[in-house]
Amino acid sequence: MNPRIRRRHVLLAGASAAVAAPWAARAQSSWPAKPVNLVVPFPAGGGTDAFARPLATQFSKLTGKTLVIDNRGGAGGTLGASVAARLPADGHNLFMGGAHHVVAPSMYPRLDYDIEKDFVPLIQVASVPQVLVVNAKRANTGSYQEFIELIRKNPGKLNYASAGAGSVHHLAGELFKQQTKTFITHIPYRGAGPALQDLIAGNVDMNFDGLGSSAGHIKGGRIKALMVAGSQRNPAIPDVPCAAEVGLPAYDVHTWYGIWAPKGTPADAQAGAIEAIRKACQESESKTVWAGQGADFPNVSGERFAKLIHTEIGKWAQVVKLSGAKLE
Repeated sequence: MNPRIRRRHVLLAGASAAVAAPWAARAQSSWPAKPVNLVVPFPAGGGTDAFARPLATQFSKLTGKTLVIDNRGGAGGTLGASVAARLPADGHNLFMGGAHHVVAPSMYPRLDYDIEKDFVPLIQVASVPQVLVVNAKRANTGSYQEFIELIRKNPGKLNYASAGAGSVHHLAGELFKQQTKTFITHIPYRGAGPALQDLIAGNVDMNFDGLGSSAGHIKGGRIKALMVAGSQRNPAIPDVPCAAEVGLPAYDVHTWYGIWAPKGTPADAQAGAIEAIRKACQESESKTVWAGQGADFPNVSGERFAKLIHTEIGKWAQVVKLSGAKLE
């Protein structure tokens, strides 16, 4: 081979190897330069943690830097958001919020932060559909349509548990009432766990719960699923019809989670965080965890994520206004 051609091949091969080098090796020379703090605004062991901790594991493997989980629970997730909004915008502080934080502006009139103005939305990391589950003994019914007829024949007599006033579970029930033109009584609990346990025990009739926490109990026969929110059935419970199938095409309620950064975070750090988190969510170990929770990875980032947040705030504000929902 001509020496010049051989030399060109060597140079091209070297360039290709550099492009194909592991992302982690390249990222360590820029962002992150040190461990990254992730504020999780709920106690350890909750639904947010179920995604935050596997994400942290994969993030650390990919970047070589630790993603430190900082649990700051309280006030329906708004306390942690308030803390995160005031952290240094140096590129090494992040916040993991979600659906609760687009409901909060309508339910908490004196928030000392603005989720749209005080944060930069980075990427949505998980989305779990809500599922209508009933206690099979209390609400003796075989299908969604039979259950609706039961509600209509007994207005106000059937009740639903929620994770608390102003929670996504609560407003999912209010949206259901608005779209089906039915009346069911709301019973708030201090958390999704106690609400689900009381449903299993037969102390309440139904619940609008995240599929991740209900799937095991549905499969175990302890509760019965009648409908999953959205326009598609979920692979975790393939025999359960979706909302669109039962005549509720606009009933699209998901408990979702995303990552924000404090306003003023440098653009290169934002881009680095989005890339690292996206890759972490796409690792096989993460996919297994997500599937086990009945969740998917939306992979919505930047302006698309900002648009989703704005739309969701407006959506839930309307539900709150029509229902008259208040903190109790």
